[in-house]
Amino acid sequence: MTALDLKAMDGLLSQPVAAGEIPGVVAVAVDRHDRLYEAALGVRSLATMAPMTSDTVFWYASMTKALVATGAMQLVEQGRLVLDEPIGRIVPELASPQVLEGFDETGRPRLRPARRAITLRHLLTHTSGFGYDIWNGNVERYMRENDVPLLIDCKLNSLSQPLAGDPGEKWEYGISIDWVGQVVQAVSGRPLEDYLRTHLFEPLGMKDTAFIVHPERRARRADVHQRRPDGSLEKITHEISQAPEFFMGGGGLYGTAGDYSAYIQMLLNDGRAADGTALLKAETVELMGRNAIGDIEAGVLSPVLPTLAHPTNFFPGMSQKWGLSFLINMADSPNGRSAGSLTWAGLANCYFWIDRTKGLGGVLMTQILPFGDPRVLRLYEDFERMIYRGAAKAAA
Repeated sequence: MTALDLKAMDGLLSQPVAAGEIPGVVAVAVDRHDRLYEAALGVRSLATMAPMTSDTVFWYASMTKALVATGAMQLVEQGRLVLDEPIGRIVPELASPQVLEGFDETGRPRLRPARRAITLRHLLTHTSGFGYDIWNGNVERYMRENDVPLLIDCKLNSLSQPLAGDPGEKWEYGISIDWVGQVVQAVSGRPLEDYLRTHLFEPLGMKDTAFIVHPERRARRADVHQRRPDGSLEKITHEISQAPEFFMGGGGLYGTAGDYSAYIQMLLNDGRAADGTALLKAETVELMGRNAIGDIEAGVLSPVLPTLAHPTNFFPGMSQKWGLSFLINMADSPNGRSAGSLTWAGLANCYFWIDRTKGLGGVLMTQILPFGDPRVLRLYEDFERMIYRGAAKAAA
């Protein structure tokens, strides 16, 4: 239990809302057993001025990845998937990957066979070689010049991309977890949303988390806002396809901060839900949180599409690794997070962390582009710092 100053916490979160820096925010902090803090401040939309509420539905974006990875690791536990075997045996589209080395003088892509097979471990750790158009110029050009649909369109052809490098050689943030979603479907024989609902969302009570936003949830959904160059915000139209050819395992889920905090608590409790149901074995949770990329460094993002993302480095000057599938800070962070903690984020400035050493975690959700918004990141850091100060005060 933490000794939180709830009034100070509310004041911290209300400041950027009152200043017009963000439309609204929902923040939740948990320990292994309790929800320590929850607040919803501001509005869901600058167009409607509907109030932000604790049950507001957000686009999780890449916070989807950890949930899909968890589904895959359930199948690994059952012996139905193997981390280090060629994944092309399960998904034939990945059996003969091609590496994009650039473009010739006529503008045609220069492709060659990959030097090794892609494995599930490569996909879960973003070392498969797959990239994203947001962060890789060659991928962006290939998609644009070859009419590859955007991922948010959820067309199967969206996944028809060459690798940006050979499997196992570097951390390249990209569509790997979208392919993990295809793997889970192939092995389970069920659509990804159905599998996750049955084996993860329902046992955790994540009743609002889904790829398809039904009308009741749509009425509670926060709008996405774009930050203009002058710092002001405008509502934009943004939605993951609601008639998908594939469920976007790398970023297609919508849900609430409360739902996501239930997932965080499950990992804090060695894979057990609040009612004691085991969703993962303790050793699997430990494996997921262990460095899985060896000497490779992870986590630093340099965008080529600045309207969608800022350059981002969560732990400057610190070694950062990747687990299955989380960013791991390898030393204690200035805000209180223990070395070996787990984290990641969603494109519209949603963030979470899981500190299994101290038994604390949290989630902060907004809906603002570009990613890595300095105002939201500052709020996230201050929020985290206050949670740890409360924990330290309670322990004293």
